[in-house]
Amino acid sequence: MEQPNFPPDYQQVMPYLIIKDAAGFMKFMQEVFGAKEKVKHMRDENIIMHAELTVGESVIMLADSTEAYPPRTGGFFIYVADADAVYNKALAAGATSVTPVADMPYGRSGGIIDPYGNTWWPTAHGVTNSETVGIP
Repeated sequence: MEQPNFPPDYQQVMPYLIIKDAAGFMKFMQEVFGAKEKVKHMRDENIIMHAELTVGESVIMLADSTEAYPPRTGGFFIYVADADAVYNKALAAGATSVTPVADMPYGRSGGIIDPYGNTWWPTAHGVTNSETVGIP
């Protein structure tokens, strides 16, 4: 398997939690485990669209659940060499789509739910579709 590219200060696999009261969870993690806020993007003043906490050298990604993104059993953000290939392989293995693979500011990423109820976000860091298919 080709070694994926991912940014420094991240792991190849990270938990990604879609939960109720993400702000409360962040506060709990900070108070109890000394977590540090790394990133926080708000959808509006009450909904965390994406946040990252660090505990030591580990990163936990999280977001508030919404009607479109209900709370899930478990979630994982995983850096891969080819997000499109992994997404399609997951669908062929019985996963369902949460979000089709698309170019994002951090790379090419999509979301799937495996047959066991876990959400996965395969992401190719720094890759866009034009790079993947060789379009200048």
